[in-house]
Parts: sequence; structure tokens; C-alpha cells
Amino acid sequence: MSEEKRVQLNVRVSKETSTQLDEIVEYYQQNTKLGRVYKGDVLSDIIEKAHQIMQKQKERDR
Repeated sequence: MSEEKRVQLNVRVSKETSTQLDEIVEYYQQNTKLGRVYKGDVLSDIIEKAHQIMQKQKERDR
């Protein structure tokens, strides 16, 4: 991940959501060749993909 300006988000999530994130991070770690995978990078990836999908749906709905 590039080292552009970063902000720290402090959020509270349920224990279940935290466990799910841990599982996703573990999956990324096992299935990518990126080296060490961090939760922030996984969340960024998930958000970027969701944003792309949202943008495509918005364009389609116009």
C-alpha cells in the first residue's frame, strides 16, 4: 500500500465483526503474495472495492 497521507480511525465494532475481520486478514495473509498483511490495509481494500461497486451502480442508475 502506498504511503499517502493517512488518518487514524478509532471505531467500536462488535466482537463478531472484529472476529470476522481477523478471519479476513488471515485469508488475505494466506492467499496473497504481499508479505505481512495489516488490518488497516485489508479494511482499505474492502472499502475501495465497495466504493468501486457503488460508483458502478450509481452510473448504471443514471
